[in-house]
Amino acid sequence: MEIFIKIVQFVLSLSILVVCHEFGHFLFAKLFKTRVEKFYMFFNPWFSLFKFRKGETEYGIGWLPLGGYVKIAGMIDESMDTEQMKQPAQPWEFRSKPAWQRLLIMVGGVLVNVIVAFMIYIGILYTWGETYLPAKNVTYGVVCDPVFERMGMQKGDKIVALDHRELDRFTDIIPEILLNTPRTMQVVRNGEEVTLEIPETLVSELLEMSSKSFSLNPLLVPRRPVEGVKIGGFADYSVAYDAGLRKGDRILSINGLGFAFYDEFTDAVEAHKGESVETKVLRGADTLTFNFLLGNDGKFGIYAALSPLSFDLVTKEFSFVEAVPAGIRMGANQLGAYIKQLKLLFSQGETAVKSVGGFASIANVFPGIWSWPDFWSLTALISIMLAVVNILPIPALDGGHVLFLLYEVITRRKPSEKFMEYAQIGGMIFIFGLFILANVNDIIKFFG
Repeated sequence: MEIFIKIVQFVLSLSILVVCHEFGHFLFAKLFKTRVEKFYMFFNPWFSLFKFRKGETEYGIGWLPLGGYVKIAGMIDESMDTEQMKQPAQPWEFRSKPAWQRLLIMVGGVLVNVIVAFMIYIGILYTWGETYLPAKNVTYGVVCDPVFERMGMQKGDKIVALDHRELDRFTDIIPEILLNTPRTMQVVRNGEEVTLEIPETLVSELLEMSSKSFSLNPLLVPRRPVEGVKIGGFADYSVAYDAGLRKGDRILSINGLGFAFYDEFTDAVEAHKGESVETKVLRGADTLTFNFLLGNDGKFGIYAALSPLSFDLVTKEFSFVEAVPAGIRMGANQLGAYIKQLKLLFSQGETAVKSVGGFASIANVFPGIWSWPDFWSLTALISIMLAVVNILPIPALDGGHVLFLLYEVITRRKPSEKFMEYAQIGGMIFIFGLFILANVNDIIKFFG
């Protein structure tokens, strides 16, 4: 059911954004009295799922969800309708319009995507406000992945700054490391501040990890205090169940060692894999002791019933007047962060190739339960991603057309239609190849 909910959210989000993007092109085309022959959500090679005609434009839904398009008369685009280009230019055609009008028609989709993202962020802040966990409020420090342990971090470290710049949000730590490449991390350990060197290889290691699986454990999580580990259920095979432990029992110690945090329990189990363990549990008012042999996997075969983490979250509420500038700032920050992500990928060579994700990667970001704040927040982020990717100077993307228009403005001559045709074909081949690569990476992650 979770997978179904993720897919529904992704398809709905993509559909909204494709329509908005294509409407941007459509709007400017109509504004400059340019004929729009087709307006499609998704592509429709060979057949359409649905279509109707109103005026001079055919509206429809295609079956191939790789985006959408508007077919503008007198323009070499995804339709590759070169026959039309052999006819004399007509006043209503794209090629007959001044360069500045053609430029606005081409960037219209990107502009609308950015505006839509900003409007969504404004709506989110006005409707739900902003709730986040300040880094300083992670009371018991963090549990970290071995990649951080290798740079000197320890469980229970409280991260307070990067390059001596104090952190506000706990969730900003990983993005800050990836996008701004700080050289040091400041942590509080046993009441004292300690500075750790961040190795230059950390970013590539993190990207390499993200390219291997959809189901990676979180790299940094707040440490979870426990008063014993309550058993919420059992795996299909459980050495603990076979030994006599039951649902609702609270594990107090292993081989005489208690634990104040959940990670101390998992570490104790891992340390005694393949060995006999004495496990003390609380059942009702009775304290019981069980002895049994752990398998080589070092697992009890239980599901822990853990209480929700409780931290002092910060919630900011916004009036509409306050939400407008705050939403624009949030959108601008996300736009800048995504541009940095692209720069990061281009700088990482082979690691970047493996890190490119397709539809499954994007769908997997959506939560497994329906949440309107999360849905709209992710939709705004994807809208920014679409805007940035589409403005890249690659033929077949909006940015490719913009590049050729700028060439025309500077040199005062148009690229030949034959060149434009070949450039469009080359761009489509490149984009299709990138699409295949991204989705092959998803398949590798799925089986990783």
